[in-house]
Amino acid sequence: MTELLTTGLITAFIAGLLGGGHCIGMCGGIVSALTFALPPSRRHPLRIAVLMLTYNLGRITSYVLAGIIIGGLGQLLIGEIKAITQMLSWLAVLMLVLMAFYVGQWWTGLTRVEALGKYLWRYLEPLGRKLMPVQNPVQALLIGLIWGWLPCGLVYSMLLLALSSGSSLNGGLLMLAFGLGTLPTLLATGAAARQLTALLRQRLWRQMSALLLLGFAGWLAWPLIS
Repeated sequence: MTELLTTGLITAFIAGLLGGGHCIGMCGGIVSALTFALPPSRRHPLRIAVLMLTYNLGRITSYVLAGIIIGGLGQLLIGEIKAITQMLSWLAVLMLVLMAFYVGQWWTGLTRVEALGKYLWRYLEPLGRKLMPVQNPVQALLIGLIWGWLPCGLVYSMLLLALSSGSSLNGGLLMLAFGLGTLPTLLATGAAARQLTALLRQRLWRQMSALLLLGFAGWLAWPLIS
């Protein structure tokens, strides 16, 4: 494993972890649906945990699949045009900087990038709606597979990192690391979720997270300028 890939994996995981506030905003509704769609008599902690785990398994699987596809595309581009390697790497750094500005709420222009995925999403979203209310793990898994393609600037930033990774394998690994980073936020339920949401919305947390993401952007950029 190269040093650059190691740096990318750590960056992707931390980006998922620090982007928890955005994850709650994007996926909080479906997570709530998984929790409250069941009748109170069936709303046992174990059953809810299984639904949450299978939903997130599906979501992260879609991230990995997207990473494999995008990483493979990057490999083709790099193979055809050697000079494109550094350009893709700088683009990934730029997107990480823009994501830091978004998380810190210094600039929200990154949301415009999400419009790129709305064309595909308008076909996928109705399929997800048909699977609700969620009653079993299979439904939760299928919804997760669909919701993993939800237009999201945070995900797109990581996909650019996957594009510059140089291979399908590396792209899939980077998106797996990112998906695992998002898990703590999206697995939280009930009182824990409310407390976590309150923390992630605090101005100090957002700005500290943004500064850390800028630090990781610098970490990725250093090999490109040294």
